[in-house]
Amino acid sequence: MQQIRAFEEEVYRLRMVGHIVGSVHLCNGQEAIYVGATAALDLPTDLVFPTYRGHGWALACGASLEAMFGELMGRETGVNGGRGGSAYLSVPEVGMMGENSIVGAGAPIAAGAALASRYDNSGRVTVAAFGDGAVNQGAVHEALNFAAVLELPVIFLVENNHWSELTPITATTTSDRLFKRASGYGMPGVRIDGNDPALVEVTVAAAAARARAGKGPTLIEAMTDRIVGHYIGDAQTYRADGELESALANEPIATLVAKLLFSGVARVTLDEVVADANAAVAKASALAQQAPFADPSTVLEHLHA
Repeated sequence: MQQIRAFEEEVYRLRMVGHIVGSVHLCNGQEAIYVGATAALDLPTDLVFPTYRGHGWALACGASLEAMFGELMGRETGVNGGRGGSAYLSVPEVGMMGENSIVGAGAPIAAGAALASRYDNSGRVTVAAFGDGAVNQGAVHEALNFAAVLELPVIFLVENNHWSELTPITATTTSDRLFKRASGYGMPGVRIDGNDPALVEVTVAAAAARARAGKGPTLIEAMTDRIVGHYIGDAQTYRADGELESALANEPIATLVAKLLFSGVARVTLDEVVADANAAVAKASALAQQAPFADPSTVLEHLHA
């Protein structure tokens, strides 16, 4: 989690000084979902289909720090040769099948990949990860219904950070208990603390086991908070007084550190873990900045439509 956090903090710095351009959506505060979920999966056989807020998913799946930085900076050493950038990158070799900037569009794609597993005998489970705002999208409804009817091995994972971009979930639905929608499709639904990586792992592992046993999909609503804006430059004027301070007090790294200290882990041990993660990120960023930019003349190569 610290490595993902440090990566995003460095991405913010690089964006502010102009080494990264374009729209960037950071995942600070939601790291436990990615780390816990991927720990429960059999990657890269299992596949993850996240949203445009996908840096954390890629890193948790096992993507290279240096190649991720390279991609965001348009370098030829990037995971997609500098073509994907922040919002469209994919790292299929580690099971991260690509971000999607169409809200909710990853859900039907993940259902399709789950359907394919019946024919390639891979035993694959797919994860469709999307935000609370995407639950109201028609494509998500269709994917949930399709997966339930065919009992597909797919996990629908809602990263509920309370904000549909800049709009609270309470303004777009009559009930913010999104996991209850699962019953309408005839699948199990559960709400969990998405800031507890161990709980996320156990929950996703149970859903994956159920899927592999041919019992169909599960909807998991993981409650969390993003401790940054929806995008870099978001003034966050929509937040209520004290909301961000509360989120910072309950974010996953802070709470895990407190638990570990209480259990007897020495502070120096935790400091070393943090220092090692930060050093790895700093080294990867420096190396990526030395790589050549992607050749514009090859921009149409390696693209599929």
